[in-house]
Amino acid sequence: MYQTSYFRKQCFRSMLLLSMAASAVDLLSSTALAQNQLGRQTTKPVNATPASSKSAAPADGTPLVAAVVNGQPISINELAQQCRLRFGEEILEDLINKTLIFQACQAQQITITEKDVDAEISRIASKFNLSTPMYLKLIEDERDISRGQYAADIIWPMLALRSLARSSITVSPQEIDREFQGEFGPKVKVRMIACKDQNKLAQLQKQAIAQPELFKTLAKEHSEDSVSASVEGLLPPIRRFSGDDELETVAFNLQPNEVSKIMNAGEMFVILQCVHHMPGATPPAAQMQEIQNRIKNDLEDRKLRESAESVYETLRKNGSTTIVHGKPELESQYPGVAAIVNGQSIAMDYYDKECVKRYGKKILEGEINRKLIENTLAASKLQVSQEDINAEMAEAATYFGFLTNNGAPDVNRWIESIQRDEGMSPELYVRDVIWPTVALKKLTQGQVQVTEEDLRNGFESNYGPRAEVLAIVLSNQRTAQQVWDLARNNPTEKFFGELASQYSVEDSSKSNFGKVPPLRKHGGQPNLEKAAFELEPGKISGIIEVGGRYVILRSQGFTSPVVQDFNAVKNEVYKDLLEKKQRFTMDQYLRKLRDNAEIADYLDPKKSRVSASETAAAVQQLQKEIKR
Repeated sequence: MYQTSYFRKQCFRSMLLLSMAASAVDLLSSTALAQNQLGRQTTKPVNATPASSKSAAPADGTPLVAAVVNGQPISINELAQQCRLRFGEEILEDLINKTLIFQACQAQQITITEKDVDAEISRIASKFNLSTPMYLKLIEDERDISRGQYAADIIWPMLALRSLARSSITVSPQEIDREFQGEFGPKVKVRMIACKDQNKLAQLQKQAIAQPELFKTLAKEHSEDSVSASVEGLLPPIRRFSGDDELETVAFNLQPNEVSKIMNAGEMFVILQCVHHMPGATPPAAQMQEIQNRIKNDLEDRKLRESAESVYETLRKNGSTTIVHGKPELESQYPGVAAIVNGQSIAMDYYDKECVKRYGKKILEGEINRKLIENTLAASKLQVSQEDINAEMAEAATYFGFLTNNGAPDVNRWIESIQRDEGMSPELYVRDVIWPTVALKKLTQGQVQVTEEDLRNGFESNYGPRAEVLAIVLSNQRTAQQVWDLARNNPTEKFFGELASQYSVEDSSKSNFGKVPPLRKHGGQPNLEKAAFELEPGKISGIIEVGGRYVILRSQGFTSPVVQDFNAVKNEVYKDLLEKKQRFTMDQYLRKLRDNAEIADYLDPKKSRVSASETAAAVQQLQKEIKR
């Protein structure tokens, strides 16, 4: 019902560092909303005396009801509680840290205005050659972060920390010159062979020194760095002051075709071969000041990133923070308070609003599904018992290979792995995964069958031969036709790979000269599979349309079957197919429940399946009942 990625914890310190990185598209961590000067509401001054409890009220525009499902409400308070169970620790930590930052700004009379925030957003957008509206739309579309949330939760803390740390940041002319030389100075283009076994690399080094022209072939066939091996050992050009002094020194001292000594690089040993030296560039004099200013700004940002954690640690060390929420003795002493930071309280109602603001829409999806399933179970006179829960957990442990020495399901070890890998408590795992699974299995009982044909297809898919191909993926048919003509007129594997590198719009095939994972039968792409398995080795396919893209294949042959004996793996194939078909049937059943339901979603009205007039009276009555 909830994606496991929802349970991934994000550390505030990582947010601080990432938020000042050059690639602002990846700034995903959130902190609290600070209104007016982007800070006032979060740290509204209050005494350290207990705060009074106050629930969300319609006067501030917050609805009392998050959704109505077939006439039954899901209240905002219920939704906030579910959000807190999953993200409460993360969000409260963010609120505390935001409060500390704002208090520090107040103490130093630092004010971050909305004009400052707008200017910073425009500056970041320009670094990606995007207009501000286009950049904000990209953030919203790709990361589901609104303009307001981005400004208050990401840009404001970044600017505040910059201001707090700026007094300790200096950039010298020498540092600017080093960066300039690194960017515009001479570079060396090299190939690399990397191996974990130093003796093996020594043998390859001897061959390369004796026959320098073989270096790229040796890199392709023997290098254990798959990225560079796929392009015959080529690395991005090495520049001055890039951070690895030994590598730079060796590379710049090599002559074309000369092979280096063996060097240690982490867990690998490497050798380099010089391809050629690239002379430095001299920018136009009119652009020098602009370039130096950009370099200075980049250096300041880098130093600010490095000092951000120090600023944060100092604030935490010198501050006084009391977590109230989740501690009964403190909750009774300070009702309605989530935490107290240096004598200022973070109210529970504000904490809940932040939880709903950030994660409410996603969590509400699961709560609507649960309400639909609960209602359908009741109407069908079915129940989910503790025995059902235990049996499903045992089945999950078995399916994922968590077994004791005698072959019994090791549920405890399975639960431990869920907690460790997903950050998910056993209670939430049962509520969000096990319970819905058991319920939907009961509601779809008897609807899932695995036929003999399914078994044969499953066996062929999992254990049968696979087609090894090169692929070029194009975005439009006209370009596909042009590329196909080029491939047909020069039908060599090398030329096909070069076409993939130049024209393919799919990252894997483009970066690996057309090489993609082998295709199997019954893998879900019938047109592509049919073409691949009909091709003779060395032949080129026609243009195959797949999901709005256009694909050209070149066959490299077929792999040998992994298993010949169908009966030896029949049970495994059956279990795998049954699981997949059950999941598909359950998904379709839940989809049907949603399609047939009357759902009024007040957090995301676009998802509602009833008109406002049909639910207005019911919602008014529900709000009155909730108030009482």
